Parts: sequence; C-alpha cells; structure tokens
Amino acid sequence: MSWALFHTESERLAIDAQLELRAGNFDRANELYKGAAVAERKALDQLDASKLRTRGITAVSAVSLWYKAGEYAVAEQLAHSMLADSLLPEFSREELRNLVQAIWTESSKRKANVAFVPGQVMVSVKGGEVVTGGAPLDLIVDKVQTIQSMFYRTIEYLQGVDHRRAGPPSRELQESCRPWLFQSAPGSYQFSVAIQKPKQDDFFKENVEPRRIAQHFLEIVSASTFEDGAALESLVSDKAYRATFLKLARNLAPTGKTFERIELRGSGEVKPVCLDTGTRSSINAQLRQERPQSPEVDKSPEELRGTLRAVHLDKDWLDIVVDGVSLHIEGLQDAVDDVIGPMVNRSVLVKVIRLNGKKLKFVDIELAD
Repeated sequence: MSWALFHTESERLAIDAQLELRAGNFDRANELYKGAAVAERKALDQLDASKLRTRGITAVSAVSLWYKAGEYAVAEQLAHSMLADSLLPEFSREELRNLVQAIWTESSKRKANVAFVPGQVMVSVKGGEVVTGGAPLDLIVDKVQTIQSMFYRTIEYLQGVDHRRAGPPSRELQESCRPWLFQSAPGSYQFSVAIQKPKQDDFFKENVEPRRIAQHFLEIVSASTFEDGAALESLVSDKAYRATFLKLARNLAPTGKTFERIELRGSGEVKPVCLDTGTRSSINAQLRQERPQSPEVDKSPEELRGTLRAVHLDKDWLDIVVDGVSLHIEGLQDAVDDVIGPMVNRSVLVKVIRLNGKKLKFVDIELAD
C-alpha cells in the first residue's frame, strides 16, 4: 500500500475516534486512535527521505495519534527517533518537542499522587520581553490567574451555576477542581495547566463530561477572538457569562508592549488558539454588540488612561488617577471581581460617558500595559 492509502485510512479512523470521544465512548475512542496511529506510522514508513515536508507532517501526526491513544512510551520513542533526523523540517521539530513535553507532563501528573481530569492546556507566551525559558514574573502570574479564572468560570457555566459577579468561586469548586501548573519545555515561555479530579465521583452533573472541560475552555477562548459573536453565542447562551468570558480573554491578550502573542493548545493537538495584538479589537467588537442599551447610547464614550486605585462592586464605583487627578466613576454594570480585581494599581483604559459635564458613567475597562 502507498502513503496515500495508509494516510487516508488513518484520517478515517481518527475522525471516528473523535466522534466516539464526543459520545463518551472512551475505550472505543482509544482503540480507534491506536488504529489510526498504526496506519499513520505505516504511511510514514512508505515515504521517501527526500519528501521532507510531507515526512515532517506525517511524523507529527503519528506521534500525536499515539499520544491520543494513551500509548505514551511509543509516542515518545517515535518522537525522539524523528528528532534525531537532521533532515527533519524545523516546524516539525517544534511541534514534536511540544508533544514530548505533553508526554512528560502526563508522567509528572501520574507521579503527583493526585488524579486529574483528562486533558490539559499547553500555554506559550512569546515575543517582546519574553525570552527562551524566561519571562517577567508579573506577566506570567497575571496570565496564570486569568487562565485559572476562565477555567473556574467554564466549570461553573457547565454546571449551571448562576453567573457570579462578586467574590471567588465556591469553596467546594476550588477544592474539588484545583488547577495545577506544570513546567513545560523552554521555547519562548511555556507551561501547562491541568485540573485536579474531584474526589467525589458525583461532583459533576450528569450532562457535564469532565474530559471535555479543557476542550470547552479552548473553544470558548477561540470563539472570543472572532469579531462575529455567533460562535461564542452557540457555546455560551448566557449573556452575562458571555461578557465575562470576553473580558477575561481580552485580559489574556497582549497589547504588544510586554509580549506579542499567547498560544494555547490542547494536549496532543498541533494547531494552537492564538491571541495576538489584533485580538483585543475583535473582542471589543463583540463587547460592543453585547453592551446593553441605555439612555446615553447616542453619546460617544470618552477614553481615560490612568491608574486604577480603588473599586467597590457592591457600591458600583471605581476610582482612577489620571495625570495626578483622582476621578470617581459610577455605574459598573456587569463588571466582575476576577476581571477588574487584577487591574488595581495597574495602568488601564476606561471608557466613560460624561453626564451633565461632571458625573462619569462607566462603559468599559481594559488593561493599558
């Protein structure tokens, strides 16, 4: 058989595996992924060494399929054997290194003596002040906190919990689904996030599939990057949740001053969800569509750049210092703790509507640095 026949068979089996996975038939999905990996490895063996690009793509595909089948030792062995090939294209090397890191993380998770929900998210922060294996601490802490907030919000939404405006997630949720951070291989600055498995088997509702949490998180982040809100609306029907996800994704996206892009990918996946400097414009376009109508809708918002000094969600106000002058802004609407809280003492852009020449009404806020 030729490369094309083996590769076509592999693709067919992989698609069937995805369908079984979505249906909750995990054992059958693993069997199909294993069959797809075997076929893809045979396809790889059929390729002439001169077909560098096709060989690189097929090698990455084969390792990814072995990984998805849970055959980590086989996946790692194949990855290392291909990385030893001096003719392998550089793009394939990078993707194989990411897969090897995902395998190592799975090994670390097993040694942690803690059970985890299947699936993890690999995160790469790139460009600007970020160097290979290193990044400003405040930058990474900020992004980790934002990702944690988005994971908690994803679980709350899937569980049918009412939208939370103030305060942290419930103690039960924090203790049951604790996010873990794992070191990742240097290449820009990388880390991976996994969710601890609840000790109570019935923690998740019957209609919530734990294996889908990481994937649902990634789908929400991806849908947040589009100017058209249709994709996000199909995933998140609740308007308040939708607005919060958009604002958290905007906090995750770069302004271009400290770093240039952040990439998130599911374990075993090659194509990442990418947030770059243009992402904020797309998110702002969705937020404008989501913004509730008000009597002042015809007035153009004024943009203030300053430092956020104080915020009180219960009393519906915030204070911002602009050029040494403290300004009091009211009417925070749907602002929530985990979106606005991390901005305190940070440089921000606040959109307001000036009423009667003096009173400032809140429209939106985002990080300026």
